[in-house]
Amino acid sequence: MEEQGTGVRPEVTVDDLQKARQGVLTEEQQELIESLDKEAKTRRLDSPVEKTVFYWLCVAVSVYHVYTSFFGTPPVLMHRAVHVSMMLVLGFMMYPFSGKKTRGNISVFDILLILLSLAAPIYICTGYLGVVERAGIPSTGDLIMATMLIILVMEASRRMSGWALPILSVIFLLYGLFGRSMPGLFWHRGYTWNQISNHLFANTEGIYGSSVSIAASYIFLFILFGSVMAKSGMGAFFNDLALALAGHSIGGPAKVSVIASGLLGSINGSAEANVVTTGAFTIPLMKKTGYSKEFAGAVEASSSVGGQLLPPVMGAAAFIMAEILNVSYSVIIVHAAIPALLYYLGIIVQVHLRAGKDNLQGLPREQLPRVRDVLRERGHLLIPIAALLYFLLFSGATVVFSAVITIVCTIAVAALRKSTRMSLRDILDALADGARQTVPVAMACACVGIIIGVVSKTGFGLTMANTIITLGGKSLLLTLLFTMVTCMILGMGVPSIPAYIITATIAAPALAKLGIPPISAHMFAFYYAMFANLTPPVALAAFAAAGLSGGNPMKTGFQSVKLAIAGFIVPFMFVYSPQLLLVETSLLTGLRVVLGASAGVFLIASAIEGFLHRKIPLPVRIIAAGGAFFLIDSGIKTDLIGLACLVILLISQYAVPRRL
Repeated sequence: MEEQGTGVRPEVTVDDLQKARQGVLTEEQQELIESLDKEAKTRRLDSPVEKTVFYWLCVAVSVYHVYTSFFGTPPVLMHRAVHVSMMLVLGFMMYPFSGKKTRGNISVFDILLILLSLAAPIYICTGYLGVVERAGIPSTGDLIMATMLIILVMEASRRMSGWALPILSVIFLLYGLFGRSMPGLFWHRGYTWNQISNHLFANTEGIYGSSVSIAASYIFLFILFGSVMAKSGMGAFFNDLALALAGHSIGGPAKVSVIASGLLGSINGSAEANVVTTGAFTIPLMKKTGYSKEFAGAVEASSSVGGQLLPPVMGAAAFIMAEILNVSYSVIIVHAAIPALLYYLGIIVQVHLRAGKDNLQGLPREQLPRVRDVLRERGHLLIPIAALLYFLLFSGATVVFSAVITIVCTIAVAALRKSTRMSLRDILDALADGARQTVPVAMACACVGIIIGVVSKTGFGLTMANTIITLGGKSLLLTLLFTMVTCMILGMGVPSIPAYIITATIAAPALAKLGIPPISAHMFAFYYAMFANLTPPVALAAFAAAGLSGGNPMKTGFQSVKLAIAGFIVPFMFVYSPQLLLVETSLLTGLRVVLGASAGVFLIASAIEGFLHRKIPLPVRIIAAGGAFFLIDSGIKTDLIGLACLVILLISQYAVPRRL
């Protein structure tokens, strides 16, 4: 058995574990996140005055968004301009020009950028009617403001997310300008800088488009909700509940990791932060039980990424999906539930089979908390989540109203017990944290607005949809594979949210043209945009987990892909079988499809691990994998073939005598 801490960073102390259970990042963990995730690499202000100003600006930004969500916003363009300006101001205070200079005070150059960031909303708010009426025929002032805004947004995005998204934005701007020089299908009439910049600035199809609208409402409020929940001790509650439920079972610590990371990830938008927060507690336990460094890191990484797929909150991209599809967020929750559970079923099955193969036992019951004790101490924290589900699914209330009420409910419910009660300072800290965490997400949404604006202006989306269909030869499978590869490549360079938005704009229409329901097409793109966090050579969640486990980052990444294999197959399942998303299906049909998909997930997990009751012979593993692929399609014939493969697997494991 591998000793905990061998060949890795210094052994985790009891104090570190306690902080991890409370959901608090240590300084070392924060540095680990920053080394892997550019969005987390923020400036550490030395000046007490600048710290105070920044803190209260963050609080004020959160108060503004809560107030406007409850009492109504200014005119659309004004509100979005104010939101982007707030994010730019905070962004230039948080992120230095170079990631190597994270300590010190705000530079004179950054102060200039902050002042320029205030110009656009002032210009729009003081001359609103003129800006709107001149759309398409911009004045010199309009052009100056538009150009300045585009530059500021790209620079802020570069600081927060790296060069990929700004470079992609520049490529699309050049495409818009020089369309007449493009070959073949990509030719378009071409536009002047005046036309393009004004399109991105003076209407709601560019920078101030739907993605910024969602960031200013749904995304901001739910990130704030996550901050409030964290301050109430929800992280410790999830960890303790997972320990109580699964810690004693075979391979218990790995199952604890899956459950805790899934629960926390469903209300936390950052896969990397989720890995470090829960992994600091679960990875040492997994290694102590006997799991290898790479497998322990992979369990944490795959479980944390899956939290973005799991209702009720999911990842921020889910709110954008609801806006693009023009459906309520409650509809997205319903459609997303079963595929997300299938994803976690696949991880749990693999974890259990690996524990059985390696004879890895759980933790002693006497060392674990009891479920009733955990629920007695912190179980009331489930009330806000239940309230959120009620408001979203049954009350008919808007998502924005539901989020605001749930935030208030969380503060009130947390006050019921001393251990979770939040002081005024805790509430203010949660408001400040919510604003800080929203900045990189909001700026990614603003920068991707440049790309979407050019796409809408030039008709590039329709062109790409036709191209993808042409390349796929009108084959649904090939078109799906092209879409998957596009998502994975985009995800290597840009954050998951813009990766989804770009793919949904370009590739989802191609799937729709082949008769795929829109929700299936968008959910397909959504899944693969999220999984870019796991797939080498750029796999931030896996690399963060490897940093904690001491394992090889690339091996951890490939092991994460193996554990998440069900997630790579499930999107094909719900494209071929929309009933998995509960799209136009009866109860009996839906139940049959879910059972068939579950059997497929079980088969592929068994085939990958090569173990069920005992070692699975290679021919039977091949049969099991084949059965899983037959179960992708929910037709009666394919289901029968898949189930026959399952029967063969079970007979080989439980009915055929073990060879001597």
